[in-house]
Amino acid sequence: MSEAHPPSRSSAYLDALSQAIHKKLQRALANSSQRRNLLQELFADIALEVDDRAKDVIVNKEEDAISPAEDVNDGPLCFYDVLADYFVRVPESGKPILDLIVQLWSQSFASHIFALLFHKWLFEVHIDNPEVLLRYSSALVQGATNVFWIDIQTNTRRFQSLFCYLLDEVALDHSRLNKIPVQAQRDMYLLLSRFILFYNSADKIDSFLKQCPVFQTAFLVGGPADIFVTELTDQLQKLKVEPVLLHYLSEIKVLQGMELRMTTSTRLKTCLYSFTSPGGPMYPTRAVRHAAWEALDLLFPVGRYPRHLISLFFRLLYPWYWPSSCWNFAISCVKAVFYSLLGLIFSMWEKIAKPKSQ
Repeated sequence: MSEAHPPSRSSAYLDALSQAIHKKLQRALANSSQRRNLLQELFADIALEVDDRAKDVIVNKEEDAISPAEDVNDGPLCFYDVLADYFVRVPESGKPILDLIVQLWSQSFASHIFALLFHKWLFEVHIDNPEVLLRYSSALVQGATNVFWIDIQTNTRRFQSLFCYLLDEVALDHSRLNKIPVQAQRDMYLLLSRFILFYNSADKIDSFLKQCPVFQTAFLVGGPADIFVTELTDQLQKLKVEPVLLHYLSEIKVLQGMELRMTTSTRLKTCLYSFTSPGGPMYPTRAVRHAAWEALDLLFPVGRYPRHLISLFFRLLYPWYWPSSCWNFAISCVKAVFYSLLGLIFSMWEKIAKPKSQ
């Protein structure tokens, strides 16, 4: 008789993690007063980066147990990455966890945990019940939205692998995208539209627009490009973290040359213009104002100089901005003169040194 092979260290470790998650969910279900805190702790645990010791066990080449999550796109390898792959390979280990999450649907962080742990499982298994499939798909979109906003607020890319999977393996792959209901496909498209610039995937916008699902309101809002830019405009108005806003304004230049409806174009132009003036309602910093001007002038070159003149006129109506404006203008002039002189000195030095070298 052939002896049964013992489970690898990697499988045993991931099975132990699954049991620990199951126990914490059971505690959350049994303890209503501590439920939110327990779920928050669990979410924080599975979002942690895998340390070197755990990585040696999970990614063990000698045992041929390399997780697909090892190759994470430009981001850290987190526990949810390896667990999501594990629940696809060993779905029976994830079923007890999924059953408990379903019982905790209405609780905070339940959708976060579901999105992180079962975003791959949802597209690899067959679910017969359409109501259950819609519930899981909606929870995935809601949970992904929540965790992406956490990245926005902290200006990190901890959940980039989740975004890349939803974009590359789902939105750009009809075989997986068609597994979820049409309404969930639309919600997924809107979700990815809002965060595609944040996760540095601007080079995939053209392919992404071609995969746009059919919207019933398309005759009102326009085509895929209009829907995409409308969502992006709404996202810009919600951003409060300066480095993230600057990143969006620098990346938004990829929209140059995109054919849009007049209403969509006007909406984007108004949004960008709102970031060019100090004070309410956006209260942009000087760096944001300059980035907004650059984006506005590049995307809408017609009327560039009248816009700047009108802006200057309105700045003159607020004397309390004059000192800072004059100071920044003086600093800019000094820098420009300094760099010009520096360039002149270097060019003269090269001309003097060239005959000597010959």
